[in-house]
Amino acid sequence: MEHRFTGPSYTLGIEEELMIVDVETLDLVNSIEGLLQDLGNVETEGEVKPELMESVCEIATAPCENTEQAGRQLKGLRREVQAAASARGLAIGGAGTHPFAMWEDQRIVSRPRYRDLIAGLQFVARQELIFGIHVHVGIDDPDKAIHVTNGMRVHLPVLLALSANSPFWRAHETGLHSARTPIFRAFPRVGIPPRYDDFEDWSRRIEFMEKSKVISDYTYLWYDVRPHPRFGTVEIRVMDSQTRVEHTLGLAALVQAMVKELAEHFDSGEKLSHYPYEMLDENKWLAARHGLDGELVDLPSRDRVRTKELAHRLMGRLRGHAQDLGSADALDGVDDLLEFGNGGARQLVVFEANHDMREVVGEIVEASAPAAPAS
Repeated sequence: MEHRFTGPSYTLGIEEELMIVDVETLDLVNSIEGLLQDLGNVETEGEVKPELMESVCEIATAPCENTEQAGRQLKGLRREVQAAASARGLAIGGAGTHPFAMWEDQRIVSRPRYRDLIAGLQFVARQELIFGIHVHVGIDDPDKAIHVTNGMRVHLPVLLALSANSPFWRAHETGLHSARTPIFRAFPRVGIPPRYDDFEDWSRRIEFMEKSKVISDYTYLWYDVRPHPRFGTVEIRVMDSQTRVEHTLGLAALVQAMVKELAEHFDSGEKLSHYPYEMLDENKWLAARHGLDGELVDLPSRDRVRTKELAHRLMGRLRGHAQDLGSADALDGVDDLLEFGNGGARQLVVFEANHDMREVVGEIVEASAPAAPAS
């Protein structure tokens, strides 16, 4: 398979899926086409794109060297989209789910890919009213990309616990910190991916699927982490969308540092540990259920440790890599999540006061607006 795993290494790209809401009702609004039209002549660094449903707006940075560059782009994109939305009596918010919206009320975007998705997956795709962030990190070798993809699997539960930001679904408190996780699990080809031997093995297995006509290309693999040969990146997809842009950037900095550590592990000729797939999957469930308030199994041991303790340990190990990459300052966002709780926990605090889901959405919208740039 052709690829662009040619470097430069560790470039960073961030995609955020954001909700479009009415400023009065705070319900979702099917308005992405109008926003795209309004933004057609606005010059921005990065891109504003549609997603499966018309009530979803995706923003994406261009490749960046570090989180400082990515932060400028991401904040600028949020401001531009918010300004366009405000002119229409709308607002933008970041969370893994909208607390009370119904998928039955959402229109599908008029693009062939999304219409084909609905035709193929039916109800499974129609009810996928969820919002995530995707972080791309550049890699300079195809086999290294597979090594990093395999190695990232053990980190996915911690990233999910930190990012969990969807405790509500269809006007119900779910008891989970990330309801987005089981909702998306209904899709085929999702979750923690299989382990691959090398890029040739990955390409052969993908080609088998393509020739069997079960997928058109590898972008129909929606795993939590995947190589992206067309971009020359490894893409991490496990995380809920974040309300505060600082949290998105903190998670991106952590992912970038994880990738650097694993890439250097490959360069040194070391082999990855083999983790039981079912335990990787179990840890992911524990992260979705309890967020940062629970425990994870400290693989490859059988010991259960507090999720926050595991996250703090990773932060201590990876901070030097983030420093080397020029992204260490953004890790303040992860420190904030560890000290004050993830987005799901913060939503629950707001809800507990008055049991008012509109109040929760109002808080999400207010906190999703980035601060004005320094003059």
